[in-house]
Amino acid sequence: MSKKTKAFVYQIICFAILFIPLRYIIGVYTGLIGYWIPLTSFVIATIVTPKFQAVRTNEGEKLFVKWLFAKQVKEIK
Repeated sequence: MSKKTKAFVYQIICFAILFIPLRYIIGVYTGLIGYWIPLTSFVIATIVTPKFQAVRTNEGEKLFVKWLFAKQVKEIK
């Protein structure tokens, strides 16, 4: 599996891990109804989810992650 594919899969998994519980929590504990529940959880999950990116370097392709709550960009080995 290429690094770009791994980055995409990690991104989708992290988004789903945050989106599903957020959708439930927003639906139960807020007064939102209808399409506002998934829309709100989508926006929050998009902002909070770590961003994965495959970058081609001199040493080959590497996978990096950047997160809102971490200062530096980290390499995933």
